[in-house]
Amino acid sequence: MAWNEPGGNRNDNDPWGNGGGRRGNDQGPPDLDEALKKGLDKLNKMLGGKGKKSGGDSGNSGGGSGAAGSFGAVLALAAILVVGYVIFQSFYTVNEQERAVVLRFGEFSKTENPGLRFKVPLIDDVTKVLVTSVRTAQSSGQMLTQDENLVTVDLQVQYRVGDARDYVLNVRDSNQALAFATDSALRHEVGSSSLDDVLTEGRAELAVRVEQRLQGFLQEYGTGLEIVRVNVESTQPPPAVQDAFREVQRAREDEQRVKEEAETYRNKVVPEARGQAQRMIEEASAYKEEVTERARGETARFLELLAVYQMAPVVTRERMYLQTLETVLSNSSKILVDTESSGNMMLLPLDRMTQGALSRSGNQSSSSGGDMDIQTVTDQVIQEIRTRQDTNTRRSR
Repeated sequence: MAWNEPGGNRNDNDPWGNGGGRRGNDQGPPDLDEALKKGLDKLNKMLGGKGKKSGGDSGNSGGGSGAAGSFGAVLALAAILVVGYVIFQSFYTVNEQERAVVLRFGEFSKTENPGLRFKVPLIDDVTKVLVTSVRTAQSSGQMLTQDENLVTVDLQVQYRVGDARDYVLNVRDSNQALAFATDSALRHEVGSSSLDDVLTEGRAELAVRVEQRLQGFLQEYGTGLEIVRVNVESTQPPPAVQDAFREVQRAREDEQRVKEEAETYRNKVVPEARGQAQRMIEEASAYKEEVTERARGETARFLELLAVYQMAPVVTRERMYLQTLETVLSNSSKILVDTESSGNMMLLPLDRMTQGALSRSGNQSSSSGGDMDIQTVTDQVIQEIRTRQDTNTRRSR
């Protein structure tokens, strides 16, 4: 029979065990305080305590044992909660992008790598730091250059955490420390450069020098930060002189253009001049060889003529005289006519004879110093001497 069926023993079947809690035929819910007490009694029994006694004992010990059981149950529940909290707080996870700095009683203990880690609750303090992500900081300001000119420089610094321990313990505000160090390094390098270097060709070199000096500052301060890259985004003169500076820039560009044109012309002219010089040197060498060989030939011909002259000086002298006279007269435009030889009138082609004389004169003048005339005379003299010798030989026979 169900406990709530009519006619049943409600006191025996009531799951709340409350015989006197209900009056008459009241079917409402049980009393909340009494239900809480019952639950605490059952929890006390589970933890090894003693529950309430039924009947007269429960009536006699009513207030004392009920209060003691409730207090013990509360303590047990609190203990369970504390143990659960301690266990929950004893383990933590470090991601791949993080490093964990563990402080024990406020003093550095160790640096944990990624994974599931253990700590002592309420004793160890764990600070997780992102070490792989690249962060960005901006810096901008007006500063003086080495030649006492104002310039505005916009700088971007990319950095990351290189040492988690130094990052957590050595610097209270890493962003502020980085900003101060960046401003100091930038002003030092700009103050050591001229305005033209900062505004034009020296920007890339300026970024490299600032990066090196800034990294040195951060290592000296022990910030635990590592510089990835420094970019000089823009360098501008003050607004009041920007127009004048643009004019200077245009003049500098024109200067560069003229230099490039001059360099192009130089690259074109210098090889040509070198080629001409080499050609002249080769022509001079060829002329030297030609003159030397010609002098040697003339010497050899003169020696041969000398030997012939020594054999027959009169004949050689006469022949040379006639050949020379013929050569001289052939170059002249005058025509000699012997009128005593004949009484007939002669018709001479004067125009052709004049042109022939002029052409022979031009050819001989273009020849090298009369070398061919000397050679011709020599050959003719030798031939004449040999002819006369043969004639004399035949007569003597």
